Amino acid sequence: MLIAGNWKLFKGPREAREFCGALAAAVDTSGIEVAVCPPFVSLAAALEGVRGSAVQVFAQSVHWAETGAFTGEVSAAMLAEVGVAGAIVGHSERRQYFGETDETVARRSEAALAAGLRVIACVGETLAERDGSRVEEVLRRQTAAIADAVGPHANLVVAYEPVWAIGTGRTASPEQAQEAHAIIRDILDVPILYGGSVKAENAPVLLAQPDVDGALVGGAALEVTSFAGICAAARAVA
Repeated sequence: MLIAGNWKLFKGPREAREFCGALAAAVDTSGIEVAVCPPFVSLAAALEGVRGSAVQVFAQSVHWAETGAFTGEVSAAMLAEVGVAGAIVGHSERRQYFGETDETVARRSEAALAAGLRVIACVGETLAERDGSRVEEVLRRQTAAIADAVGPHANLVVAYEPVWAIGTGRTASPEQAQEAHAIIRDILDVPILYGGSVKAENAPVLLAQPDVDGALVGGAALEVTSFAGICAAARAVA
């Protein structure tokens, strides 16, 4: 079971180093995997903070090209050289604000896996798509794009993010989460994380669902106590 904390646009190097040192001391990783996903500028500091522990460090995105005229992007080889274990790909905010598509998610996933990185590839429907009874259609399309590019790779994890539950305080019910994860697993049999307003309070029931293999945590990953609480919940059901 993997619990990954996506910091988004929070924590510069100093804060990242301090946070990771405190997290490494507070969290028990026996029986589970734990990862933090800082901004690019904080990756090296985060690695310093977790040194000597089992906590892993992932990036929040990765480009498909090794080199080239891609201002603002970072390649998989660059991330590997820094020492990170993997990268998130296709987060809903990347799709919403930065033009990420099913095709670019697949290309980024393929490049990262080829470079030896682990990948957390994100899929999920918007509120309009859920209200329009298009959940299965959207999840099958997004997941198939990843499956067609890389198949059930040993280093691939999928994260189901109901977009309407990210940063809103709303959370998919355990039944909704299980239903979505079952659709995804029908196409791509890899570990599947749930992501969408996960907290220590709701983590136990979400993580207990048969097709939920962990969590991609947002806001609750920014505080050591709350993130460690989610990790403890994962250990209880792992």
